[in-house]
Amino acid sequence: MDMDTIVGISTSTGGPISIIRMSGKESLAILKKIFFWKDSDSPKSHRIYYGWIVDGDEKLDEVLVSVMLAPKTFTREDVVEINCHGGALVVQKIILLLIKNGARLADPGEFTKRAFLNGRIDLSQAEAVMDIINAKSEMSHKAALDQLQGRLALLLNASCEALLTILARIEMAIDYPEYEEADITAHDIRLELEKIMGGIDKLLSTAKQGKIIREGIKTAIIGEPNVGKSSLLNALAGEDRAIVTHIPGTTRDVLRESIRIGNVFLEIADTAGIRATDDVIESEGVARSVQESQQADLVLLVLDGSQPTGHYFAHEKWEHVIVVVNKSDLPQKIDKTTFASAAIVEISAKHHIGIDKLGEKIQEIFLHGQIEYGHDLVTNARHIVLINSARCSLGNALDAIDGGMYIDFAAIDIHAAYAALGEITGIVVTDELIDKIFSEFCLGK
Repeated sequence: MDMDTIVGISTSTGGPISIIRMSGKESLAILKKIFFWKDSDSPKSHRIYYGWIVDGDEKLDEVLVSVMLAPKTFTREDVVEINCHGGALVVQKIILLLIKNGARLADPGEFTKRAFLNGRIDLSQAEAVMDIINAKSEMSHKAALDQLQGRLALLLNASCEALLTILARIEMAIDYPEYEEADITAHDIRLELEKIMGGIDKLLSTAKQGKIIREGIKTAIIGEPNVGKSSLLNALAGEDRAIVTHIPGTTRDVLRESIRIGNVFLEIADTAGIRATDDVIESEGVARSVQESQQADLVLLVLDGSQPTGHYFAHEKWEHVIVVVNKSDLPQKIDKTTFASAAIVEISAKHHIGIDKLGEKIQEIFLHGQIEYGHDLVTNARHIVLINSARCSLGNALDAIDGGMYIDFAAIDIHAAYAALGEITGIVVTDELIDKIFSEFCLGK
């Protein structure tokens, strides 16, 4: 595959050091035009050289240059990395100089795209690169590393190979029925498909866990007005993120914050107090609060422990809920038996009492409950959709077999399942999909 030479900055701007990366067959030739170093010999692979970037007789910067020759590089092309000073002006001058001498500016994600196109990684591994960059917690980082190492691809490729074997045997049975090797029955196909579906179901059972690990726990703080919801948000964040007053109804809209607690990451929504009201604006806030609680992975139900209330939400059935009894520093009047079946944590958000216990309870639910972390997680929304599609197609194939239809009808759905799984790793993929995926990458990656 003949591709031109690309250049891009691989570090964030404004730091003391910047790395400018160049990849392509002309990388070394372009480097020799603009890099002056004492050694007159041609640079050797996987070595670092000290010298100057020059534009004619003008020195632009004192640099270290890493040379890595194909195929033992990230892109499987010749790669040059220039470690220069991090000033915006000098970086811009070097990149423009490289472009003037034959390189072109890389598109977003083009280095990783070339690694995929040149067969170094599959599509799921390429997506894992951005997941590592965007990881919000140790767990999301570990899940992305597992995917980068090809754990998911290994499982999916095994299923794809099994499906291809079934399709080949069906084709042989149709085209060459006289051969003994072509003998395959509907029962044989059913057994093989059920085995493949078992593996797919195991992956899908991790989808919810994987989504939470990748994107964080979608958490809603809800309760009646003036129970301390915004104070709780501030206490969890460790700083004042929400306005706190003694006036009920201060929070009118949903306030969102990203907060890390130990090994878990929370996407928190602080909501308006839920109560009956004739105020049009407050009513809209209440409606949004209810919606947030219904869509949340975790609900923090805040109650005022100094008041004999708290029955308002007793009928609600959330999957994961922690009852946070606030104002524990005041005389307690609340009847907690109403929520005896739920996890209860007593706190004083104002005085930061019990916040650590709440964090421990959240981690306990996350790490040891129904959403416990494990290997071979499906974390990517695109992957989840395609695996579900593959399972649906295999279900249709089994229905066709059970309905007594010819096995070539089942083959249509089996091929659809293969295509869906193959789209995850890139075995079956379109140029449009490749462009879409890599366009979401950052520049220089």
